[in-house]
Amino acid sequence: MGLLLPLAVCMLATSCMVASLPEQVLMPSPLLLSHGCNNSDVLAVAGFALQDINSDRKDGYVLSLNRVNNVQEHRQDALGSVYYLTLDVLETDCHVLSKKAWRDCGERILHQSVYGQCKAIIYVNKPRRILYSPAYNCTLRPVSRRKIRSRCPDCPSPSPTDLSDPKVLEAATESLAKYNKESTLKQYSLFKVTRASSQWVFGPSYFVEYLIRELPCTKSPGTACILQLPDSPPVGICKGSLSKRGLEKFVDVSCNFFESQELVRILTVEEPQQKNTALTDSPSEVAPKGSVQHLPELEDEQPEDSKGKSPVEAFPVQLDLTTNPQGETLDVSFLFLGPMKEQLVVLPFPKEEQRSAECPGPAKMDNPLVLPP
Repeated sequence: MGLLLPLAVCMLATSCMVASLPEQVLMPSPLLLSHGCNNSDVLAVAGFALQDINSDRKDGYVLSLNRVNNVQEHRQDALGSVYYLTLDVLETDCHVLSKKAWRDCGERILHQSVYGQCKAIIYVNKPRRILYSPAYNCTLRPVSRRKIRSRCPDCPSPSPTDLSDPKVLEAATESLAKYNKESTLKQYSLFKVTRASSQWVFGPSYFVEYLIRELPCTKSPGTACILQLPDSPPVGICKGSLSKRGLEKFVDVSCNFFESQELVRILTVEEPQQKNTALTDSPSEVAPKGSVQHLPELEDEQPEDSKGKSPVEAFPVQLDLTTNPQGETLDVSFLFLGPMKEQLVVLPFPKEEQRSAECPGPAKMDNPLVLPP
């Protein structure tokens, strides 16, 4: 398709007799265009990329855009462009099962923050109104507890969410019992604790967030609830707390429920005729569309003999659908109407050294504790 521009070759033999160019210079190289990370078109593409990432996930919290860290564009004649995006993100207070748009979700306060970086490949064809994301990868980590304690010694500290702490389970079960008692009709059971923290107020206090299932029974005298089917999905998320002062207990709870019907993604994209997201002749043909990796809190990664030293932070986000420097073809015929076979060229994800002077863009939350390096 003439997408790769060949390097200039020596035209005169006298100029090429002795010196030979390095091998990597002789290899054909695509034309990657850098853009400012606060460009309106770039922000629109980044917004779609994040929407697509969130809608693809089945677990965790909705990610919001903190800033565009880097962007490269590969123009492909009449087919449009492929964008390579690096996005700095923050977790919101919305669970992905809520299907809420990231712009409609609330931000977490600093000591609860989880931040990270996503790399995404986005295909854009404006005349055909096509936006399509073949692949993404994200890496997240919680904000540094050591740095939070230095600023806010009394802020709640994270607790395990795997119920290894019986106090976490107690806070979840007692707060849900309170909700079931005050519920007018339906009853619910604990599905999974998603966040937990503890704090000393006037006594020990535990704060939990957890997914709930609906029990197949109504709140009626003389009726007993049986266990729900093992495959029954979560129907909502609750935030609960349990505080103790002597023999007194103080329990609080609030729950939000997910939409009962599956939300259709709102995309400015033509409906595909069939699913086909595999690269041809590529080892990634059977790979999933994307993944989200959760790293431990930064100080937890340090070797024992280096505790107390400032660790070097890294976000090992990899997104290479191919390692071929000339790229691989990606069949996107299903995005178009008609019998023509349409193929994009997808390249190895650009290195971070390739960036515009206007990148990274301005951050929505510019605290250095939540900005990847």
